[in-house]
Amino acid sequence: MKIKFCYTMEMLNKLKSTVSTTVSAASVELSGVLPGNPVTREFEVLKQIGSAGPELLWKIYSGYKKSTRQEASIFVLEKKLLDGYSKKDRDSVVELFKKGVAQLTRLRHPQILTVQHPVEESRESVAFATEPVFASLANILGKHDNVSPVPQQLKDYKLFELEIKYGLQQLTEGLVFIHNDVKLLHCNLCPESIVVNQQGAFKIFGFDFCVTNPQESSGGIKSWSVREPDPELPPAAQPNFDYMAPELGRNPRRHGNANNTVNCTAATDMYSLGCVVATIYSGDGRSPYRMDGDVESFFRHAQNANQLQQPGLSGLPAELIQYVRKLLQPTPEQRTDAHQLVKIDYFDDVGVKTLNYLDSLFQWDNLQKSQVIIRFFHN
Repeated sequence: MKIKFCYTMEMLNKLKSTVSTTVSAASVELSGVLPGNPVTREFEVLKQIGSAGPELLWKIYSGYKKSTRQEASIFVLEKKLLDGYSKKDRDSVVELFKKGVAQLTRLRHPQILTVQHPVEESRESVAFATEPVFASLANILGKHDNVSPVPQQLKDYKLFELEIKYGLQQLTEGLVFIHNDVKLLHCNLCPESIVVNQQGAFKIFGFDFCVTNPQESSGGIKSWSVREPDPELPPAAQPNFDYMAPELGRNPRRHGNANNTVNCTAATDMYSLGCVVATIYSGDGRSPYRMDGDVESFFRHAQNANQLQQPGLSGLPAELIQYVRKLLQPTPEQRTDAHQLVKIDYFDDVGVKTLNYLDSLFQWDNLQKSQVIIRFFHN
């Protein structure tokens, strides 16, 4: 137990030294990042720290709220990044991103990224502010698209095993909340839509493709009507095909009707979670199934999923392999659900329990915190 405790403290010290950012006189405001955007009236924008979202188009900046000096992160979509698209596609991407942030703003849960200022739009940009974050999981796993220059702390960052366990537990609990309490299907859970905050917590983000209003069968199983991928849409308006469940590409009528929908259950998001787990442990930051952004490759993969051999998953801990294999089953009914997954032995770790306890302290009021400190020094 002593070794595990030291390991926990080592991880916390790493987060403190690597993730912490301070607002100092040496920091230079990037006044050109948000010209005319109303977010600049309340928030000071400092240096870029990462990127997130579809095609990693959201640039993430450190910053603070002017009135309180409270740290924050500012997410910015620069519309000039969409100049290669037609006006119709450019407008659809902007509306899609705004929809995702609007949905995120309505959600309140420890495992969902917290929005401090809602989405605002100007002629040049779309922006919103959140709790302080470090980067997206995609950035941490080596994808640095749309980040310039790449911060040294991001280049050097390596996930500890404890961080991975803690993060995956948080993602699973977040899915329990999304599926059962909010009754929502995320539909694009991937490293680009997962953000790691300054305490090292994994937060679900990127609700651009989420679906609400499920139907419930006589057996109590909820299902959502989800649109299949549309070959006519630009990449930024598509979910990440590498993490998309195969049931979304099996409809033989797709070429005759771009608005085809599929009835999906929570198992669709669980498949994506399985791909995320495999990606984290892969060693190269890539999903076990790679479509290279090509919708036709995804359709072919989906059609043949029952005949494909499952990936080796050699990098995963032994106690996790059987569960990831279940999550990656081509048949939705065979996948483990979030309620079952969060109870497995893999998460029964003293370090994870300690981090959960410490995380809960951030949510307590000052009286509760002082009582804990008094008990600590009296024992």
